[in-house]
Amino acid sequence: MKVFHHGSGGGAPRGPSRSETREPRRAILRGLRGLCPECGAGALFDGYLTVRPTCKVCGEAFHHHRADDLPPYLTILVVGHVVVSGLLVTEKLWQPEVWVQTAIWLPVTLLLSLLLVRPFKGAVVALQWAFRMHGFAKRQPIPFDPSSKAS
Repeated sequence: MKVFHHGSGGGAPRGPSRSETREPRRAILRGLRGLCPECGAGALFDGYLTVRPTCKVCGEAFHHHRADDLPPYLTILVVGHVVVSGLLVTEKLWQPEVWVQTAIWLPVTLLLSLLLVRPFKGAVVALQWAFRMHGFAKRQPIPFDPSSKAS
């Protein structure tokens, strides 16, 4: 493994860099909670769905993430299964009027969509970070410490 130092030529190997091993499970759980997948202390989001350019606690860069359409797709997948299943069960058991079904399932759809899209986006960004995708593979240079002995 090569660790980069300041200066030309890159330098000699010098122990593991920050976040050498990235555990996907822990990263996804942190992302679901809207936390930085690196440190777990900083906020991942600046607003409702806006990902911070960098973590304010550890400095991990997130500006290059590519969550794109996966979070809405996952949201539609989950919400669709819940709502359609609920609608069919409700129809089979009680046969309510159409306006009752609409009054029940439209708000449920909206609420579930709003509750799920943000955690799904956090999980997708964290997963990209854990697998070093879309620019997360680049290591930050470690300042050269002349007092440390390279073996």
